[in-house]
Amino acid sequence: MTPQILFNIIIAILVIDFIIDKVIDHLNAQHFNDEIPAELNDVYNKEEYYKSQAYKKENYKFSLITSIFSFVVMIGFFYAKGFAIVDEFARSITDNEILVGLIFFGIIILINDIITTPFSYYDTFIIEEKYGFNKTTKKLFIIDKIKGLFLSALIGGGLLAIIIWFYQKTGDNFWIYTWILITVFTIFITLFYSSLIVPLFNKQTPLEEGKLRSKIEQFSLKVGFKLDNIFVIDGSKRSTKANAYFSGFGPKKRIVLYDTLINDLETDEIVGVLAHEIGHYKKKHVFINMLISVVLTGFTLYILSLMLKSSLLSQALSVNLPSFHIGLIAFGVLYSPISEITGIIMNYISRKFEYQADNYAKTNYSGKELISALKKLSKNSLSNLTPHKANVFIHYSHPSLLNRVQNLLK
Repeated sequence: MTPQILFNIIIAILVIDFIIDKVIDHLNAQHFNDEIPAELNDVYNKEEYYKSQAYKKENYKFSLITSIFSFVVMIGFFYAKGFAIVDEFARSITDNEILVGLIFFGIIILINDIITTPFSYYDTFIIEEKYGFNKTTKKLFIIDKIKGLFLSALIGGGLLAIIIWFYQKTGDNFWIYTWILITVFTIFITLFYSSLIVPLFNKQTPLEEGKLRSKIEQFSLKVGFKLDNIFVIDGSKRSTKANAYFSGFGPKKRIVLYDTLINDLETDEIVGVLAHEIGHYKKKHVFINMLISVVLTGFTLYILSLMLKSSLLSQALSVNLPSFHIGLIAFGVLYSPISEITGIIMNYISRKFEYQADNYAKTNYSGKELISALKKLSKNSLSNLTPHKANVFIHYSHPSLLNRVQNLLK
């Protein structure tokens, strides 16, 4: 195979992936005006339904514009030999391969951020603001961007430097050491994400004593779930949309409630949502997901180690000197069809887990309260109640609201 043929394959993969994605989005948009299923006819009144329709359509049009723009820029970057230009610039600064890799990806990330930030700004301060969701100030928006870039540089850069060092020192076996590194890092983040990363962006405070905490503790005691850490996060400083999540395991496990969730739902509905989250823990979904992620990471790294042997990856991107960072870019595109398949499988497993957690909440607390909570959350976020099945199958990590309600009513 010649470098030109491999380059053409890379472009073909990018084009096919883009077309498939846009076709699915189009099919999904065709169902925006579908009649609301009987099980969900109490979610919206007439005025709210029209508002949800307008929100979906505006987001679809905006997503179409941004994705087309990003796709054209990306393809143009490939044809303009952009990666070779950035690589050459990085090598003009230093000949240390680790530093070259860090500078290379730093520039790529910075370029991407410069391109996407105006779209992110429009989405936040025009669309989300228009429909009453945005609570982010311009100052907070900028601070979040700076913190995000800093974390990317610190954590991402640190991991990349170690991985390139592994590659230099161990050659074909670098994938084993990298696999161990990423596994340890994944476990660390799972344990300490809420206590180390979240506080950089949000304030978390223990749930105060009262009716809600008492009900949560009573339920936890009933199902044998030792829970000392119940926190409230100030999600309302960015958006009116509500959420709750479970993180960690063992003594580091904690449940986090958005303050918007507490404001939007009744006490029994909140406990219903937490029963669902506890169901994830009881069914060992956190551990299983982490295990699957570790296995997939090992598989991906092994395939990467096989492909990096070939100088074709770098030559396909017009770089004559083979390097880890250029090979990684080409590999990322070539591997994307496999990644799409594993992503679909992971989403399928995730949806199964959501059903199991819903069933746990129904059996051990109340399906009725969980249904009521899910409907309110969907209403308050103007969710799409009639998504296309293909969109759900490929992109949804959770079942649609209709599917969840039908399951809970069984």
